[in-house]
Amino acid sequence: MLYFIGLGLGDAKDITVKGLEIVKQCSRVYLEAYTSILTVGKDALEEYYGRELILADRDMVEQEADEILRGADISDVAFLVVGDPFGATTHSDLVLRAVNAGIQYRVIHNASIMNAVGCCGLQLYNFGETVSIVFWTDTWRPESFYDKIKKNRDLGMHTLCLLGEGRKVYEPPRYMTVSQASGQLLEITICVGLARVGAEDQAIRAGTLSQLATCDLGGPLHSLIVTGNLHPLEVDMLRLSAVTADALQGLRAADSSTYTS
Repeated sequence: MLYFIGLGLGDAKDITVKGLEIVKQCSRVYLEAYTSILTVGKDALEEYYGRELILADRDMVEQEADEILRGADISDVAFLVVGDPFGATTHSDLVLRAVNAGIQYRVIHNASIMNAVGCCGLQLYNFGETVSIVFWTDTWRPESFYDKIKKNRDLGMHTLCLLGEGRKVYEPPRYMTVSQASGQLLEITICVGLARVGAEDQAIRAGTLSQLATCDLGGPLHSLIVTGNLHPLEVDMLRLSAVTADALQGLRAADSSTYTS
């Protein structure tokens, strides 16, 4: 059996009981190491799980998948994913490879930023399409995310922006912050910055883009929400994490149950 096991969002203890039991019985355990990170490193995970972990970078997952699948038809192999295996980043290709090779698979779900983002007070069913924002370079400045954000706002929906990792080959990884993403967005509106959701030191800040562009939320991982129409209850919740007392002052009432920026 090939197991896809979600690790949650915080530290080593966020794995589910079921997931941990499976990890302990597998012949090999891979740690997907390129789409996200926890607040602790590989050593801490190995100590808590009591197992050696094999780092699976993008090249291994995309080009050497056969090595991950090797022997999974006669023994158990685990593939660990930060968050949920089918949350922000899916691994459908690896599932299809397993099925085509006659290998059974099973998914052990966990918390993902896609549902944990509700911690900021915005209601999950008011979110539209999620977008990714990557680092700009001098010669590459993609703006496709803007069209999706605008489409969501036209529909009155919030937008969760997953902030990309910028890494060239042979360079260490760097993770985009809320401040950097705010500086790359083209439209001023009320936004919410989130950092290390699920960890004990998670941070949430609400304010205008100009305010968040200069707001330091600490270490990765960061996410950014561009709000759409806001319910009064959502506004009250956002005030709990407002950057300043007047950060939401620019909101205007469209009607008795809707605020917009």
